[in-house]
Amino acid sequence: MHDKVKIGLMPVKREFFSIQTAREEYDIIIPIIHAQMQEYVEWVEIDDLCEQGMACHPQDVDKIVKRFKEAEVDAVFAPFCDFGEESVVTGVCKEFKVPVLIWGTKDKVSTYEHREKETQCGVFAATKVLRNYGVTFSYIWNCEADSPDFVVGFEKFVRVVNVMKNLRNANIASIGDRPAGFYSVIHNQLQLIKNFNISVKPIGLAAIGQLSQQICEENSEELQAYVKDFSSRIDISEVEDETYIPKVCAGVLAVERLMKQNNCRAAGFDCFGVGRAVGLPGSGCVIEGELADRGLPTACEMDIWGAISMLILKSAALGEDAPLLADWTYRHPTNPNGELIWHGGPFAYSLADKAKNPMIKARKFGPRSMYEAHWELKQGELTMLRMDELDGEYYVFVGNAKTIEGPATTGTYVWVEVEPSWKRWEEKLMFGPFIHHVGGIYGDYADVFEEVVRYLNDSRRGVKVNLETPYTPGPKSL
Repeated sequence: MHDKVKIGLMPVKREFFSIQTAREEYDIIIPIIHAQMQEYVEWVEIDDLCEQGMACHPQDVDKIVKRFKEAEVDAVFAPFCDFGEESVVTGVCKEFKVPVLIWGTKDKVSTYEHREKETQCGVFAATKVLRNYGVTFSYIWNCEADSPDFVVGFEKFVRVVNVMKNLRNANIASIGDRPAGFYSVIHNQLQLIKNFNISVKPIGLAAIGQLSQQICEENSEELQAYVKDFSSRIDISEVEDETYIPKVCAGVLAVERLMKQNNCRAAGFDCFGVGRAVGLPGSGCVIEGELADRGLPTACEMDIWGAISMLILKSAALGEDAPLLADWTYRHPTNPNGELIWHGGPFAYSLADKAKNPMIKARKFGPRSMYEAHWELKQGELTMLRMDELDGEYYVFVGNAKTIEGPATTGTYVWVEVEPSWKRWEEKLMFGPFIHHVGGIYGDYADVFEEVVRYLNDSRRGVKVNLETPYTPGPKSL
């Protein structure tokens, strides 16, 4: 199940340039545009509102704005069919707080006799006016319509749009209580509302316990099918308590139902609190992994910024891959740039290396006897991300890592190698301001997040978001 975005498509032309020439360009580029990301994009078009389907007159603005607002578009795309009309482009785009894409093709003729479009020239003009009005926009450079650069750039834009769509008016569930000792995950709910319109909604442990017990007692076909599926893909040979798996599955269904009732897209999660609520002997981390695979990322230890980071990661992948939230824990014993990313069981099963027998393992955790999800993750490339706050400013750390082999351990984990050096990563994370938690997702989305940070910034409202990478300057260790 993947995400989908709705984009308002607004081809533009200059009022006094040739309508025939612009229409010829329109007929070339619109089929190419329609062919991009067809499973992920729903178009809202203006072909019946404007002359030859292209916006160019001042009277077009209100009609287009009305259509796009009624459709609740997630972005606006203005391909230039000639010089374009900056007043029309800006007149529409300034009415929306969504990503905007600007692009025009490389004109094929530029002789003295045939200067009929001047596309690049018009794009320079329009983008200056967009900046004057405080409109943040993305841009694909002046390339041919069939260029791979357009295909790559458009895909990146769709991913950016999906991130911004999912952050816009997002509700993040607060499930249970913050563990007493975890001051590092404290967050400012008022500033989240004020600066990003993100709300934190509490979901009580009692409600989860009551609903999960009800689901267990009803023992519906849905629960029975889920228990069968869970038991078929994960080794449960060490689980002696025959009620454990039904309780896990009922807990997943209960949390999922309550999150959806509250329109929550991600959650901070009280792992041991949820475990107690649904009757598990220990942590409820395994419930988190299952929720991630069901499209609801949750962050251990009531880490709301961790949940937001996971939501950003999931959205960049268009909902096709589950994100994870890990602890930075141990240096690799032999690789100086290697590090263990680990947590006690919340990583999604879909990410596991299936050849290494994913299982629910019985083990001691201090004085507790408990069951724990236990699997090493698959090999591949990861993008690591953490968003956090300090003194009214926001920080997004982004870096790429690749998995490597390393010593086996407990819980859910994988070893990663980073560039340019682990020392630089450690310095950047230490002085950040970041904590021991980091989000990750398979694939390379670093350039997507760079663009997302541009949209999150809002200088006119005083919202400052800083992009941090292992390569950006900063304090160093002694």
